[in-house]
Amino acid sequence: MPLPFLTADGAFDAQDDAHDGPLAHDDRDRWRRPYRPGPWRVAGSAVLLLLSAFMLLATMIIAFAGTWGGAAVCLAAALSVIALALRILRAGVWVSRTGLRRVGLLTTRTLAWGDVTEIRTVQQPVRWLGLPRTVQGQALTAAVRDGAAMVLATDRNADFLSRGEAFDRAADLVAAWADESRAVPA
Repeated sequence: MPLPFLTADGAFDAQDDAHDGPLAHDDRDRWRRPYRPGPWRVAGSAVLLLLSAFMLLATMIIAFAGTWGGAAVCLAAALSVIALALRILRAGVWVSRTGLRRVGLLTTRTLAWGDVTEIRTVQQPVRWLGLPRTVQGQALTAAVRDGAAMVLATDRNADFLSRGEAFDRAADLVAAWADESRAVPA
């Protein structure tokens, strides 16, 4: 069974370069992430899924003991941890022909390409792994038509920490999606 997420970065890039540009895939209307999830994001989700496995085992033991109320509470907690792990994996920047989507842990914001005036990388204080501590870094921002700026990703978040080239490549891909999507009528 092929596991494409385990391939080397070169193989991933060669697969993408086989097409003509960032929009060259079968379904342009499908939302897709223009980069791979980072190792910190995957590791955090894996730890949460491991924790949920133990919680489900505890649910089974509690249910066999005959305490149905406790088993229901433990099952609800395990399912909540699984949902959190999946949401952490899903977080990031997603693009399609219709627009740009920033998926966070609790919120999702979608912008049409017509509302995005500029995509650029800026030097500014950014949060380290989403924690309150800030460090100097790069942020990929989208300027919105109403004058607000939305931070899409940083080089210190769970996708790009210690992966500067991947951040630069993702920033270039998002900018290319913006340029091509504005040029191609929907």
